[in-house]
Amino acid sequence: MIPFVNLTGQREKYRFELEKAEREVLESGCFIGGPQVEALERELSEYIGGTFTATCASGTDALTLALMTLGLQPLDEVIVPDFTFIAPAECVAFLGGIPKFADIDRQTLQISPESVKKQINPRTKGIIAVNLFGQCAPFVKLRKIADEHGLWIIEDAAQAFGATANQTKACTFGDISITSFYPSKPLGCYGDGGALFSANKDFILKAKSLANHGSTGRYNHQVIGLNSRLDALQAAVLRVKLKHLDEELPLRRQNAAKYDAFFEKYNQGAPSNKQIIPQKIAKGNTSTYAQYTVLAESRDYFIQKLDAAGIPHCIHYPAPLHTQPCFSDKQPRPNSEWASKRTISLPVCAFTDVDSIIAKLNF
Repeated sequence: MIPFVNLTGQREKYRFELEKAEREVLESGCFIGGPQVEALERELSEYIGGTFTATCASGTDALTLALMTLGLQPLDEVIVPDFTFIAPAECVAFLGGIPKFADIDRQTLQISPESVKKQINPRTKGIIAVNLFGQCAPFVKLRKIADEHGLWIIEDAAQAFGATANQTKACTFGDISITSFYPSKPLGCYGDGGALFSANKDFILKAKSLANHGSTGRYNHQVIGLNSRLDALQAAVLRVKLKHLDEELPLRRQNAAKYDAFFEKYNQGAPSNKQIIPQKIAKGNTSTYAQYTVLAESRDYFIQKLDAAGIPHCIHYPAPLHTQPCFSDKQPRPNSEWASKRTISLPVCAFTDVDSIIAKLNF
């Protein structure tokens, strides 16, 4: 079986380094916080450049902590993309805020600045922009909108640690930016994990306090917080993988380029109702290709071909967020609804044999 994300292949390549790092943690007796976590936070900041870093227990917690740090209050409104994983909207609602769903661009699948403008009203406090599938959202336009209306921006780079926009790295575009270290992410650990980034040191210090029960010192609790800490074993794994990230990202992009060439050739002879169009990477962007996502005009037909060839696939995402039962907003978002009927993702990680996958495709 072809794995969707070949974590076994990755571990085999770095086995010696990983086992050494894991053994050092286990023998140290220091499992929460400590030198491994502190070193990882320094190394993440150095990799991105110009930011401070706070690690936490998951990408979802990172979003929650970012919202708490920025002072979200019940009934405050936050604009989120309609077409993405539920976490941005969920975290807003969890804290008593109201997520307002912006539509997307049909080609890049990123949040639409024009749709964002339509959602703004006096109760709007900020924007959460997701770097969907590994490329950065249109932050130049979003920042202009935010500045005009006095809004903050959270950059959700859960799928895009290592991506760039106009040579500027992801995790630097928000007032606070976050990422996830879920195992299947481009930089993933062996469980849940996350991080927050900001050029504002006070934001990161506040986030660290909130992640440790609102504590600024032992048994000194200034505010109500969470228990959201990255453990030392995950930090050790991430430190090894971070060293190799810039080796892996070009391989992901090479794999994506092979798919691009294949589907370009296929589309030349395919009828319009069988076209398969890759997600467009915006000018100036580089993508981490957290997934290789295409828009298939006949998705069921494409899935039949993939299943027959034994090629794994995932649908990201089968329904726009505004249609989920937990939300009451039923206003149509036509581009999100259109994309949800067509998107499908293929394996693309640095340890995926894309040549073999392409050879198996037979339309």
